[in-house]
This record gives sequence, C-alpha cells and structure tokens, in this order.
Amino acid sequence: MSSRQTFGTVKRLGAILIAVVIVAAAGIVVGQAPEIFGVEEEPEASITFEDQQGNGSSVTIREVSLSDGGYVVVTDGGDEPLAVSERLEAGTHENVTIDRVDDVSRELIGQLTATVHQDTSDGEDYAYESSDGEEDQPYLDDGFPVSDTATVTTSGETALGNSFLVESIDAPAAATTNETIEVNARIRNPTEFQTQQPVEVRIDGAVIERQVLELDGGEARNVTFQTDTNGAPPGNRTIGVYTENDGAVAWIDLEFHTDPSVAITDASNESVTVSAAIPERGFVALERNGTVLATSDELDPGEHENVTVDVPADASVAETDELTATLYAGSPGAVDAASPIVFGGEPVRTTFTIAEASGDESGDGGSGSGNGSNGG
Repeated sequence: MSSRQTFGTVKRLGAILIAVVIVAAAGIVVGQAPEIFGVEEEPEASITFEDQQGNGSSVTIREVSLSDGGYVVVTDGGDEPLAVSERLEAGTHENVTIDRVDDVSRELIGQLTATVHQDTSDGEDYAYESSDGEEDQPYLDDGFPVSDTATVTTSGETALGNSFLVESIDAPAAATTNETIEVNARIRNPTEFQTQQPVEVRIDGAVIERQVLELDGGEARNVTFQTDTNGAPPGNRTIGVYTENDGAVAWIDLEFHTDPSVAITDASNESVTVSAAIPERGFVALERNGTVLATSDELDPGEHENVTVDVPADASVAETDELTATLYAGSPGAVDAASPIVFGGEPVRTTFTIAEASGDESGDGGSGSGNGSNGG
C-alpha cells in the first residue's frame, strides 16, 4: 500500500472518530439542556389521603410523592393549618403520620384536606402562612394545588375517655347557603357522673353551631341544633355533630343561594369599592390588560358589600383606563396559585373605567351585569 493511500485511510478514520465524539457530546448536551440553559422543570407532586378513623390528634397520609421535597399541610376549611408534617425529602413516602399543631385546639375530625407544599424558604420550618403566601407555596397540577380530601372519624369508644358519645345524626340532605336548618343528634353520657360538655355542629370541619350540654350519668338525649348555613361553602359537604372526642358525620348538598357576581359601587384613583357574591373563599382582583394590580382582603363565601381594593400608588391608573374586577378562589397572598371563579362558562368579572364608575350615582355605570360576563 502506498503512503498516499495509508494517509488517506488515517484521515478517514480520524474523521469518523471526530464525528462519533461530536454525536456523543451532542447527546450529553441535549440530555443536560435544562440545566445548561437555566431551564428548570416544574416541581411535581401527588398525594393519596384516604378516609380513616383516628384519635383527633393525628392523621395518616397513605402516600405522597414530591419531586423537590416539602411538606404536607392538613386543613379543615379554616384560615390556619391544623397539622403540618415534618419536612419530607424528594421521593415517595407511604403512611406518613402528621400530628396536630401544638397551639390548635380543634380536633383532626371531619372532612379534612391535605395539600402538598414546596420548601422554598431559607428557614427550617414551614413558612407559607407566616410569609403571607410568598414562600412554601403548594405544588400545582394544571394550575390547582395538589391535594386530596378525606373524612376522619374517631376510632371507637375505648379511646374516648369520658367524652360524650354521638350515637346518631339526622341532617337535611340538601339546603342553600343562607338558611337555617335543623340538625338532630342523639348524645349519650357514658360515665356515671353528671357532666357538662360542649357539642358542636361542623360543616366541612368548620364550627357552625356550638352549645354546652349537661347530661346525667348514663343519660342519652335527642338534641336539636338550629344551624345557620350562611358562610358555608357550596357543594357536597360533610356535616357532623362532635363532642370532645367523638362525632358522627352525614353529607349535605349545599347550593349557593344566588348567582356569583361582582359590581362596582364606587371608584377613584386611590381605591375601588365593589359588592360581591362569592361562592367560595377567595378575593376580588383589580386587573388591567390581564395583569393583577391589587386585591381585596380574603372573603368568606357569601354576599359582601363595600369590598375595597386599594389602587397602588405606582400603578398610574388614568380615569379612562379600562379596568376589570374579577372574583378569584384562593388566597390574595398567593395570586399565582388562585383561579378565577367561573359561572355560566365564563369568569365572574366586570369591566369599567374610573370615570364611568365615579360619574354614575346608581353605581351601575360601566360595571356590566357582574354575573359572569367578561365585561369586554
């Protein structure tokens, strides 16, 4: 073989080796593309929270998976968490026991919701509420917090001590969210002594009615509660009667008593005042061109008058700017995790200008119907 042929063969082999190295390197770069170019994958989570019997002081999460680690937070519809897990490392965890927060007096009984939260704060403890929703926000799936709901009942008379027992409950199967209903229960004192104890009616874990009942030793009595559903969230909800360590639960279908709506009653460059009928816990957001400028305080389900949204001083809102007031479900401290309330297939919002709203003494000018139309 001539030297020319040998040299040509070497060149071809060298070219092939270089091509192989380039392809391999390209594969590594593609595989590491999110990290190399600063693109982070969205954190993911899942949770399974099953109906269970408990002792009122702890609950068990059947399974939770977290891509980046974090916490499981248990609530009953109130503003504060009832139980928070220890920090969980990334991965899948089974049969996670979560104890009630030390300074919480409410039992972990009734319909409870377990939500998976990220760990984004610099501190070692869960910080979502203490940071007004800025840190340790929930994991999201299609824009909604990753959560699961379960009904927790007490585990039997042997664990109840001297607690009154709830032997039965009778509640309406359906009602609206602004009426007074009768809830009947049979309560028994299992001890030999005359005793006074509080008895509560809860809807989705939130206390709606409470009275102190006195029973002789061994006495059983039928008790009727006149329960006002105003402020309860609509939907298929648990309704229960609870004593210190016992309870009985039924289901009630609550229908929101009116159409969700938001209407402008007054407006200026400093603030906007609205009336709102909101079917679940949420807030009113003031928006311009799809961007949230400000929010109201958090609102309980129901009808609200004189809800104020303060306009930020640096927003530079002109009297002729087109603004929108929208109802959101969620916390005003975590706007990104909140979602618009929909009625009739459309978000509940109303569009207006400050000039129109302030110039109409009836409060209706420029506000539209406020019953779910987009105002646009």
